[in-house]
Amino acid sequence: MPTPTHTEGASGGDGHDLRHHGDAEVRDAGAELTDLAVNVRADTPPPWLRERIAASLTGLAAYPDGREARAAVAARHGLPVERVLLTAGAAEAFVLLARALKVRRPVVVHPQFTEPEAALRDAGHSVGRVLLREADGFRLDPEAVPEDADLVVVGNPTNPTSVLHPAGVLGELARPGRTLVVDEAFMDAVPDEREALAGRTDVPGLVVLRSLTKTWGLAGLRIGYVLASPGTIGELERAQPLWPVSTPALAAASACMTPGALAEAAHAAHRVAADRAHLVAGLREFESDGLRVVEPAEGPFVLVRVERGAAVRRLLRGLGFAVRRGDTFPGLDEEWIRIAVRDRVTVNRFLQALDRAVTGVGG
Repeated sequence: MPTPTHTEGASGGDGHDLRHHGDAEVRDAGAELTDLAVNVRADTPPPWLRERIAASLTGLAAYPDGREARAAVAARHGLPVERVLLTAGAAEAFVLLARALKVRRPVVVHPQFTEPEAALRDAGHSVGRVLLREADGFRLDPEAVPEDADLVVVGNPTNPTSVLHPAGVLGELARPGRTLVVDEAFMDAVPDEREALAGRTDVPGLVVLRSLTKTWGLAGLRIGYVLASPGTIGELERAQPLWPVSTPALAAASACMTPGALAEAAHAAHRVAADRAHLVAGLREFESDGLRVVEPAEGPFVLVRVERGAAVRRLLRGLGFAVRRGDTFPGLDEEWIRIAVRDRVTVNRFLQALDRAVTGVGG
């Protein structure tokens, strides 16, 4: 397998807007579009979760107490509470890691969620990049990561490529003196959470990030957590402001750790897999038009390359669909588009619109 390139990510000037996220596609004038840009599961949060959150509002006069939620997360992963830190979404965790850990050579594996690199840059770090290649299916080659990197960040499954890296391959990145950050924000959308490292204590320097915003539709509430050694958790906790997670978010965290909630999430993961297969099958029909799907896709989204992608994306907006532009991810350009998995009815409507958009560009 060819070795991915490694570049030093200079601040700005490389054409990638690291602060651009999918929600920008559906703000303001895009609010009436069918949203295939944001990776939050549709029709969430479910009624039972909304009720649990609403019930917590009677306790807003008191300061948040995260002990119950922290214990629930720890029990869910079979860990002691000293290995768990609750955060205001996974995004806060990236900021804490960038500010609290003393690192000399951080490296981010791209294409992936851009917030880790943005947070590291904001904290004054010079960030190295390992760019995975389309020719390799955007799969990870551990030997491409510089040996002297003392912080490595990688997503699994990776946003936006939807590639699920084998746990064993990720484990090859671990070494004494290195912090290995694995962003598992979308792992609960993978049936049986294959290749998950959450709950593992045998991987040196491992830090796993999880988010509850994607599967449960809680992006507006901000709740996630970090799993790491007690020493790393202590460093991150000292960098947090007081009471960083609100009472309603803590209630949601506890509720999402129950056996019933985990069973519902597992069922949703299988449904997403079936809907994704339907989407991918439909996208393959456009191969003669130059469209290529990154496969196998394992997340609740699919990455495609299409000629004149920026024009296709604009035509899709005119036809009522918002998709995520790919050129803000290091390693990708304007020909790349990320598409969120939705139900079959929505997907069929989207495929019809895509046919018109591709034809319109070609014509």
